[in-house]
Amino acid sequence: MKEKYDVAVIGGGPGGYVAAIRLAQYGKEVVLFEANNLGGTCLNVGCIPSKSLLRSAEIVETIKHSEEFGVMSKGFNIDYKVIKSRKDEIVNQLVTGVGYLLKKNNITIKNEYVESIEQSEVLTKENRYDVSQIILATGSKPFVPKIAGIDEIEFDTTDTIFQWTELPDKMVIIGGGVIGVEMAQAFASFDVEVTVVEVAEEILLTEDKAARDLVRNHLKDQGVHIIEHASIKKIEKGMLKLQDKTIPFDKVLIATGRKNNLELAKKLNVALSENQKFVEVNENMQTSIKHIYAIGDIVPGLQLAHVASHEGTIAAAHICKEPFKSGDSNAVPRCVYTTPEIASFGMDLETALNQGFDAHVYQYDLSGNGKAMAYGDTQGFVKIISEQKYGEILGAVICGPHATELISTILAVKESEGTVFEMKDQIFAHPTVSESIGEASLDYFDLAIHKP
Repeated sequence: MKEKYDVAVIGGGPGGYVAAIRLAQYGKEVVLFEANNLGGTCLNVGCIPSKSLLRSAEIVETIKHSEEFGVMSKGFNIDYKVIKSRKDEIVNQLVTGVGYLLKKNNITIKNEYVESIEQSEVLTKENRYDVSQIILATGSKPFVPKIAGIDEIEFDTTDTIFQWTELPDKMVIIGGGVIGVEMAQAFASFDVEVTVVEVAEEILLTEDKAARDLVRNHLKDQGVHIIEHASIKKIEKGMLKLQDKTIPFDKVLIATGRKNNLELAKKLNVALSENQKFVEVNENMQTSIKHIYAIGDIVPGLQLAHVASHEGTIAAAHICKEPFKSGDSNAVPRCVYTTPEIASFGMDLETALNQGFDAHVYQYDLSGNGKAMAYGDTQGFVKIISEQKYGEILGAVICGPHATELISTILAVKESEGTVFEMKDQIFAHPTVSESIGEASLDYFDLAIHKP
């Protein structure tokens, strides 16, 4: 006898497991299919392990510069096996936690690979399941570009790099996006000789220009070699050949983005985007087959864990006929966990002007912030893009310490339909880096007190 459920969720990443829990909270009988580890890419080989490594790197950098704070430290060692072990423990604890939450909500978990879907039947190699509705949350995998010789060498992606048990002497990172730059900073802190090779004109090209310049300068201070606008000819064992130079390496990381897992979607013949890279969905996350929904990396939009989770709640609410708020791309925080951190949301000035807004930028540099000075970390700024007449917040960029935590303060004001008028009257604790948000807001009125 076939098992029957109200909803099948295919994929146990941050989109899938959140959707499954929300459906269960609404009273649905849910089955979740995850052929690998619960938590998906983000938890197992993405967000969490990378941040664990970056935290270890941050501590190393603090020790290296401790004499500036009057603390004499010499002769410390980096034990990468311990760093990896700590990372593994954090990941395992969180994976176990996801499993606990699913079981707490009476969700059936199937560690099976879904091979196909026929009407309202989900088919695995072992079983067939009857379901009324389906959510596709199949995620993505590392994209490996066609480089001459790449099929003949061993290389790493984010699926494998976090399994290293020892550090190389020389490392090449192909790709200067967020993950490539984050890993460059981490391994440079561990005294690995790192070279970042980016074929685009600059690293971190999707980020604010002033912010990426600060990150680039920090990378160079760490000794990271950055090659931008590179022309890659061939890769061989231990050697990357560019148009004008050859770079030796012990390890090479391919960090050139991700490719969506569309195999199941294509078997279903759901409508795809014009470029055939995404599943087309409406504001309810429904595909062209109305009882099938799609969320996360396989749909258009930002490929971020928190976006996938929000999309999961939208799909769940629609299935259960519950009220919900559709996603707003201008209200999604985007974070880069480099030193300095970069966090942003909404429009930049050029986009706002192109959309017809009388927009201006109001900025406060952290060089005048007391907390940042006390902590020896004054590289950065708070930048608010607002409409001139009414002070509507159109976007923001924070670059500096704890930027990824601070950005939500501005976003919360925007989401509650507040403006810079409300933000300028907020009392910020002193001394805090968050005071810089208030100063940037006051700059709208030409009333900033501590503006350098």
